[in-house]
Amino acid sequence: MAEQPRRRAPKRATVARTERLTPHMVRVVLTVDPEPPLEAGGFSDHYVKLLFPAPGERLPDPLDLEALRAELPRERWPRTRTYTVRSWDPGTRELALDFVVHGDEGLAGPWAAGAQPGEVLHFMGPGGGYLPDPAADWHLLAGDESALPAIAASVERLPAGARAVVLVEVPGPEEEQKLSGPAGTEVVWLHRGDRAVGAALVEAVAALEFPPGRVHAFVHGEATFVRELRRQFRMERGVPREDLSISGYWRLGRDEDGWQSSKREWNAEVEREQEGGTPAA
Repeated sequence: MAEQPRRRAPKRATVARTERLTPHMVRVVLTVDPEPPLEAGGFSDHYVKLLFPAPGERLPDPLDLEALRAELPRERWPRTRTYTVRSWDPGTRELALDFVVHGDEGLAGPWAAGAQPGEVLHFMGPGGGYLPDPAADWHLLAGDESALPAIAASVERLPAGARAVVLVEVPGPEEEQKLSGPAGTEVVWLHRGDRAVGAALVEAVAALEFPPGRVHAFVHGEATFVRELRRQFRMERGVPREDLSISGYWRLGRDEDGWQSSKREWNAEVEREQEGGTPAA
């Protein structure tokens, strides 16, 4: 089970620089203050929860989150958005986060597109729970562009000599990125075009001939296709739950506030459906 970000004081960071990786992916490199300490490296899917002010609000600096929540009504609390740690360098204290950006849509994406050096950002975490298992016979990593930072970080952590199949769905060829892994890593880019998010991924996994032996899989992205892939892995492929890191990072038609509030119930429904209980709605 993934470790949740610890309930400690928020960490403070300043924007060091930004980089446009693809037309819709922006990397923001943050310099994190030395206190409180940031502990990362045990997992390849580490994530942090970024804190953004509610509309019309400004976050104080320094930020006492507990005091702020005690003083203000919930609608004035900071908004949180969850992002994977693409990399963390404890020597330079630089934390890299990659953001999917679609113009003015959303909260974190527009912020990343306009972030300026010296700008302050507070966050909680990191949490995490996945690291490629060196004892597995082969690895399968699959996801959409929201999972690409975690997939890229995980590919870099694959054991030497590992065999891996990596399936990444993105809008088109312009959104592809270079992934660096062992010689036995096969990377397949799936271009969505006008199709539904995840349709190409579902087809690719269904058509994949699984190599012999135990697979350790990482599958993340839009919740609807993740649900179908979970069914494939658990019911059709017989992959044990403990060998499968799978979760919906987001859901079409919901912002993170709405998705996180319903995610636990959604996952429980899916589990009941796929274990032979009441079908999910």
